[in-house]
Amino acid sequence: MRSLEFTALLGLLLVSSSPQGATTYAIDSDASHVVAQVDKTGLFSFAGHTHEVAAPVASGSVTVDSSNLSRSTVHLVFDASSLKVTGKGEPAGDVREVQRTMESDRVLDVSRFPRVSFDSREIEVLGRDGDRVKLRVTGDLMLHGVTRPASAELSATVAAGRLSATGTAKVKQTDFGIQPVTAGAGTVRVKDEVTVEFTLVAQIRD
Repeated sequence: MRSLEFTALLGLLLVSSSPQGATTYAIDSDASHVVAQVDKTGLFSFAGHTHEVAAPVASGSVTVDSSNLSRSTVHLVFDASSLKVTGKGEPAGDVREVQRTMESDRVLDVSRFPRVSFDSREIEVLGRDGDRVKLRVTGDLMLHGVTRPASAELSATVAAGRLSATGTAKVKQTDFGIQPVTAGAGTVRVKDEVTVEFTLVAQIRD
């Protein structure tokens, strides 16, 4: 699912637009990534294979207002062309065809929609455990040329100029104009809902 430039969770925010006293962290694209699990359903779903798709976070930023975390912001950008089928859990011979289908106009249509992004609108603190904070981030996900509300729960830590976070989100393909792929006259089909797991690492912007 290449279109996951997914926007996952953090993007380029101008320092001048940050809340007073806030700190902006730039995403480390080498250490940040998303993994989407695409499951099967249908009468003969046992005959299909779960697809795992992974991609780095192309760019992004997180602005943290330590005095009021709810005023913090997150923005993430993903390059749809960087989404790759890992091959985990499926025959090696199927990977190339799954990759081709994912990139095609049947699914992500990467040539028309090369970018996925996410911009937060609301951040809610769900709890704390030592130096880790559990958050719910709600915002706008742009995928397949369509923007829809989306939310994710994550656990984040900020220490020594470094921010790290892990979390999960659920995305329905049909919400973004993507029809789940079917095979075998519909007896095997991809589930509409995709589970996205992400790891974000960011450093204080110079």
